[in-house]
Amino acid sequence: MGYKGSSRKLLDSSGISIGDIVKITKNETSYQGILLDRAEDPDDKHIVLKLKSGYNVGIDVVDATAELVQKGDIPKLEHHPLNIKKDANKPDISIISTGGTVASVIDYKTGAVHPAFTADDLIRSNPELLIHANINGKAILNILSENMKPEYWVKTARAIADEINDGADGVVIAHGTDTMHYTSAALNFILDTPVPVVVTGAQRSSDRPSSDAFMNLISSLVAAKSDIAEVTLCMHAEEDDSYCYLHRGTKVRKLHTTRRDTFRSINALPLAKIEKGNLKLVDNTVEYKKRNSNNVHLKDELEEKVAFIKSYPGIPEDIIDYHIDKGYKGMVLEGTGLGHCPDNLIQSLERAKDENIPVIMTSQCFYGLVDMNVYSTGRKIISAGVISGLDMLPETAYVKMVWTLGQTDNIEEVKKILQTNIAGEIGEKSSEKFFLN
Repeated sequence: MGYKGSSRKLLDSSGISIGDIVKITKNETSYQGILLDRAEDPDDKHIVLKLKSGYNVGIDVVDATAELVQKGDIPKLEHHPLNIKKDANKPDISIISTGGTVASVIDYKTGAVHPAFTADDLIRSNPELLIHANINGKAILNILSENMKPEYWVKTARAIADEINDGADGVVIAHGTDTMHYTSAALNFILDTPVPVVVTGAQRSSDRPSSDAFMNLISSLVAAKSDIAEVTLCMHAEEDDSYCYLHRGTKVRKLHTTRRDTFRSINALPLAKIEKGNLKLVDNTVEYKKRNSNNVHLKDELEEKVAFIKSYPGIPEDIIDYHIDKGYKGMVLEGTGLGHCPDNLIQSLERAKDENIPVIMTSQCFYGLVDMNVYSTGRKIISAGVISGLDMLPETAYVKMVWTLGQTDNIEEVKKILQTNIAGEIGEKSSEKFFLN
């Protein structure tokens, strides 16, 4: 007869405790593994085992039986603040957690991933981080990255500045991967930093044998100790656990839904390769901001009423008019090819120009430059006041517009800033050498 009470009662009645190897049988199927801590919900109707394969499994205890296989010696995790003595010979690196898969746990009732760990939990899960540096952990947000918004970019930038002013030699940001490239771009515009700031995440949660969380964190820590004092993004460079790439924060994009090497530099090479704890520049001639070449400074005024519009066959002109009527202060248009949109949008774009609402044109193509001078449609778009985004990624152009309009509302100054390379977002005139590299 299976058990119908709580998981806690089932385990207590069988003399089983955290860390024991147990066998749970349910519906004639048995699962054997190490009993994991679920102290946050002791009367839950589920228990979690770490299987020999390395995967975790959650089991509903209703109509299940439990058998102790072997007593374990794994202590229950104590969730007290970390208090680790600093090593004067190691740099001080701050890890700031905003949430995401790299800082998540699994809900075994639903199979969903939920942000739950603090930055301290990351250190507990990855004690090897302390081999490289003195770690200061801090959680400022606890969100999945699809819930990121501009005000959180500001909160993150201010938290980074606080850590630097408190003596941090580098900062790592743990972030969900879906919007990580928006944040890395935004921080480049908002924050002048004298030390490396590295944004990282994970495609696969840490309870999975194929997790990329550990390697991404360690590689980010190596980058945070380097001389590259920019906001960069560090993730797996290939599917194997061989090395990571350090990407410029304004030139990187997520290209695959599940692959661990999903992030690629677009119209640029990665800044560096990080392998076995060593960082090596990909191109020794590349220019980057050096450590301690400037002071920490925030330019954190933003304008959130910026529209991000994708051109497509059949797009109606009232999409542009809608955003004008709703009081939007700027627009980013992701056009086709060299930076085109249908003729029926021209009149509405001229209206935006007349009302001093800047519109910047980017391309649906990842590689190459926007050039609206080639075809007649493009020249009409230029006459309507649309600004060329050159080779900026659409996401980066959106972030830059949000930031630029926070700095000034003078339309000529806005145009000048948008076409000025501030953080490596605008590349070389010829970008063919980067295509599909």
